[in-house]
Amino acid sequence: MQPKIMLVDDREDNLLSMESVLEPDGYRFVKATSGRQVLKTLLTDFDFALILMDVQMPNLNGFETASLIYERERLRHIPIIFITANNYGEENLFKGYRAGAVDYIYKPVNPELLRIKVSVFVDLYRKNQRLMAQEQKLVAINRSLEMEINERKASEEKVTELNRQLLENITRLEAANKDLDLFAFMASHDLQAPLRKIRMFSDRLLAGSENNFSKEERLYLTRIQEVSKRMQELINDILRFSKISVEKESFEEVDLNDVVGEVLSEMDGVIREKNASVSVDRLPVLPANTVLMGPLFSNLISNSLKYSKKKEPPQIRIRYEEGPAIAAGNSREPEMRYGRIYVEDNGIGFDQKYAEQIFDMFRRLHSSAEYEGTGIGLALCKKIVEMHKGFISALGKPGEGAVFIVSLPLGGMQNELVVKNDEIRDLN
Repeated sequence: MQPKIMLVDDREDNLLSMESVLEPDGYRFVKATSGRQVLKTLLTDFDFALILMDVQMPNLNGFETASLIYERERLRHIPIIFITANNYGEENLFKGYRAGAVDYIYKPVNPELLRIKVSVFVDLYRKNQRLMAQEQKLVAINRSLEMEINERKASEEKVTELNRQLLENITRLEAANKDLDLFAFMASHDLQAPLRKIRMFSDRLLAGSENNFSKEERLYLTRIQEVSKRMQELINDILRFSKISVEKESFEEVDLNDVVGEVLSEMDGVIREKNASVSVDRLPVLPANTVLMGPLFSNLISNSLKYSKKKEPPQIRIRYEEGPAIAAGNSREPEMRYGRIYVEDNGIGFDQKYAEQIFDMFRRLHSSAEYEGTGIGLALCKKIVEMHKGFISALGKPGEGAVFIVSLPLGGMQNELVVKNDEIRDLN
């Protein structure tokens, strides 16, 4: 199917010009001459690879139209490129990006630049469509296999064959997940170079701005540095998250007392700055990956320090207890014993209804203006724990602190962990 692009401009000649530039690449076009017409079209037709939208339009301008589009959940996947004849300045550019823009193209439009930018987003759209189709196909195959297993379990030979097919499908699903992780890694990695240049040039401008720039201009430069810093933190967290699934690494006996001790030593400056007290009970020695235990406890302790009360010093306690044995799914396998590590704090807490959502990627219960962070730390903790065949949960009440419970197997099962040691160490 040809990728579909929506062209939005209140002038017919501009629509015709964009269509003539892009038509040789084989796209399908839906044209609109106003923001209202765009919204009306998207009520029934929302499978677009891209929207090219003029900013200056009567009634609803491009920014307002984009904001209304992204209020609907099923339309938020559609990228929007604003086309404008005006240079709005940094503040209005930020306004456009907040409204949903992924890029700007200035008039008069460079045809080659337009074609290249459109081709990038169309290529992403096609890849996403292929991945979704593959996932749906694999889900359908798995559902079919389950039905056959229930209908023919009397035949041992048939069940064996179906199990073999099921394992093949699992392998394909894992391969698809690795492709997604690799894509996230590559996309984040490619953002590093231009971001470093932004920070470097803004640093140079700010360093020499004492007599050259006004107070307002220096404020804009400072904001650029702050936004760049937050974006750098976000990219690093995405890289850290995506690099956890690259190579195989065997487990070894790890003394969690040593791990937590090293983490607290590295965080000594922050702990002193917040006047925090951290007490640690005796922790177990268990089979785990040494490289990943550090980020696990570092993120949990950082979370407690970050979400502390404004006028009360943070108090963090890390304690341990051994949980009861749990029977394995296969009766022939031995029962599995789990060790539970509790990370308790006296911070601002949270509503228990969000206890599962806080482990989702980019999920934040507070704005970045109140508390710094990227919304990836707890998702990283969940991924590390699950790769150790363990569990993580949280308990909390607003204003009464939070408790994070990490349950890890104490042995009796040989596991392998997927990780790339040298890259993880580089990030830490």
